[in-house]
Amino acid sequence: MSSPSFSPNHIFYKQSSGDGKPDSSNSKANSPLSGKENNNRTINEDLSISGNEYFINYELSWLKFNWRVLFEAKNKNVPLLERVKFIGIVCSNLDEFFQKRVGGLKRQFHAGVTDLSIDGKTPKEQLTAIRKDVGKMIREYRDCYFNELIPALREQQIIIETYENISDSMRSTADDYFENQLYPIITPLAVDEAHPFPFISNKSRSLAVKLRHPNSSEDHFARIKIPANRPRWIQLKSTRKKVILLSVDDLVANKINRFFPGMSVLSANIFRVTRNADIERNEEEADDLLEMIEDELRERRFAEVVRLEIDKDTPDDVKSYLLSHLGVSKHDVYEMEGPIGLADAVQLYDLEHFSELKFSKWTPTLHPVFKHEIDQETPNIFSVIKNGDFIVHHPYHSFESSTQHFIEQAADDPKVLAIKQTLYRTSSDSPLMHALIRAADDGKQVAVLIELKARFDEERNITWAQRLEKAGVHVSYGFPGLKIHSKMTIVVREEEDGLNRYVHIGTGNYHPDTAQLYEDLGYFTSRKEIASDITDVFNLLTGYAPDQSFKKMLVAPNNMRIPLIDLIDKEIEQAKKGEKAQIIGKMNNLEDSHIIQKLYQASEAGVSVDLIVRSVCKLIPGKKGLSENIRVHAIIGRFLEHSRCYYFHNGGNDLYYIGSADWMHRNLDARIEALAPIEQPSLKKYLQFLLNTILNDNQQRWILGPTGEYKKVKPGKGEHKLSVHEQLMSHAKNMEQPIPAP
Repeated sequence: MSSPSFSPNHIFYKQSSGDGKPDSSNSKANSPLSGKENNNRTINEDLSISGNEYFINYELSWLKFNWRVLFEAKNKNVPLLERVKFIGIVCSNLDEFFQKRVGGLKRQFHAGVTDLSIDGKTPKEQLTAIRKDVGKMIREYRDCYFNELIPALREQQIIIETYENISDSMRSTADDYFENQLYPIITPLAVDEAHPFPFISNKSRSLAVKLRHPNSSEDHFARIKIPANRPRWIQLKSTRKKVILLSVDDLVANKINRFFPGMSVLSANIFRVTRNADIERNEEEADDLLEMIEDELRERRFAEVVRLEIDKDTPDDVKSYLLSHLGVSKHDVYEMEGPIGLADAVQLYDLEHFSELKFSKWTPTLHPVFKHEIDQETPNIFSVIKNGDFIVHHPYHSFESSTQHFIEQAADDPKVLAIKQTLYRTSSDSPLMHALIRAADDGKQVAVLIELKARFDEERNITWAQRLEKAGVHVSYGFPGLKIHSKMTIVVREEEDGLNRYVHIGTGNYHPDTAQLYEDLGYFTSRKEIASDITDVFNLLTGYAPDQSFKKMLVAPNNMRIPLIDLIDKEIEQAKKGEKAQIIGKMNNLEDSHIIQKLYQASEAGVSVDLIVRSVCKLIPGKKGLSENIRVHAIIGRFLEHSRCYYFHNGGNDLYYIGSADWMHRNLDARIEALAPIEQPSLKKYLQFLLNTILNDNQQRWILGPTGEYKKVKPGKGEHKLSVHEQLMSHAKNMEQPIPAP
């Protein structure tokens, strides 16, 4: 095929959000930051390519990611309980996919939107393709779970029994549990003239019960909600070598007559609904952002049903009754045989006494910079940072002894005058938030910019915002239309030589729980130019400074897209001169159409491009005449790849950036994001080591081909096995220095 014709500058802001419509809901057009053109340059040229020749569909690419997760559940080289956990992750991912992505597409479809996605599909065509792929995925994950994993668990003496097959003594235990722990909680809800059809909450499991009075021919409907505040499985027998489990769903179904004395139960079948979480609200018109988000949460509880999972043996009249009252079409129904809602399978992972069925336990290590402190129990993190910049790599390095320690020591240090932090997600009982409250109680100036719109964490963030404000913390919610996604903390400390500022810039959230599972980078520095930039970012977020510029940092939405384009252009120039040109990008998602087009340009010019993309990738690599010099890699394993790291050869003066931004339209144009340059040779060396390790992995790495299919990388004949997660754990455990030996 002939090469596409590219214009030299082809950037614009009103770009598809990935679902076929301009992302006007998150546009920065009405933002206080929109007063200045991006990096003082006009952006007004349209994208010159579109269609499935150039782009992979966003939704289908996301499903490819979930297929890779499912592969880990099917992989016999993965420990058994880890495989079970991966089934839970597959189902949890699908829940979120339907809430966010399918919900958004259905909203477009019902609104009559006919705009095509960048790959050329209407909302209806995307929904049809999704249903086909999801249907296949459901069959495969259920076959894996019921026909492979459940029998394998039984062989290991983890036995999930049915109520009918348990012994009399176990039945007695189950009956007692039902009477004391379930029956008092459950409220049967009948439907008749006096009782309207009940509200069915999102992701709840329910029994649709068909009833009849013995003296009548009329059928009745009732609903039993399975309590979500009880475990999915109860243990009837538990020893170090054997455990027998019973599903609460099975127990309640077998006790259904207990709720309807005097009635005949004709059928009782499980069902589950998923509701739309893609609710649009006009933030520019909101008087109070916190109140608006609280309203949105209430509205989301009652949002339309976008998926109905139901027992395939449910009588036809009951199915029709549910579809009618839930307002769903047959295209929203997924019939299944046996238990549904297998996201709960992760609960089986927590069974005690079966550590041999899990990955060997990993304990994050103390970062080497702290190992040389005289007082290793409570190292002075400020003296460590002042001694030299360093990067922590979670979960290989301890979050508690680095990032968390930084916040806690800042809160308790009498020399600290001020702490400022951006917060996107954290835990419900976060020690970092408690530290900030202590700091405010102690009279320190504490400012926290909380993102109330962090999807599915809104309620938790509202709670923390209110608690922090009550403690005297200055809390800001950012701008309408722009999410605060950056992860930054700055501490101002009074020292002998005056005021000094200490900075943490991360790729992950200030969340001590996910830091044990998410792979992320954190950069600590006291460099004046970086500290000055971070101070200016906070001033931008809490005040009015639309013309703010930065010395070192790349800050979205006004100061990131163009600098990135310039860096790619420089590699193109080098390649055209016949000199070495190379780009490596590690990110969660690659969606931005203009960045993709620019990367195609780079490939045509001869730039070597390696993209490490965990989830969605709309770019087509390795396509003749388009992207022959681009390779796309994906890593799936025991940790979730989450860090963002970008490398440019830059004529031999290697440039590295780490931060919070993916190469997505929303990150570059509709969020507050920050990328920090890593300039110290030793830290560059570690990032080079990280990227090279990933690109040489032959155990966890997948390669995306020009047809849109991923292929698992296997070691060649005589080639040493290399797993990036195992390699980095070994490195963190055994190295006295933070970088590998040359």
